[in-house]
Amino acid sequence: MRVPGYWRNMSFLYRLAGWKCVHCGAFHHYKPVVCRRCRSKEFAQVELPGSGRLIAYTVVRSPPKEFERCAPYAIGLIELEDGTKILSQLTDFKENELRDDIRVEAVFRRVRINGEQGIIEYGYKFRPALSQS
Repeated sequence: MRVPGYWRNMSFLYRLAGWKCVHCGAFHHYKPVVCRRCRSKEFAQVELPGSGRLIAYTVVRSPPKEFERCAPYAIGLIELEDGTKILSQLTDFKENELRDDIRVEAVFRRVRINGEQGIIEYGYKFRPALSQS
């Protein structure tokens, strides 16, 4: 991601915040002109819950060029407490600990170093929840 795109998405990357359509409830990572689901133009900014459960995951062993230094790494589909589903990198897991339906929580971590400009990009990742209920 180039610097302008990174700055545009900063509220989502740093706070798990985004926009929900007032009409249909569809979630958008950034404020769109129109809702992709119902074409409404009314949105409310929302902060997403910082915990949920891991629905599915995969381990990336052949990553894109920007993430070669991180390989292998895990990516998971997370269902947050409010039902919103997002993709995220997983952290603080050993590969044999990964399993569907485990409770996870968001943590703020370094995501990557932008090779072009050398900018360190931070954002959220998900780790096993400290208290598994």
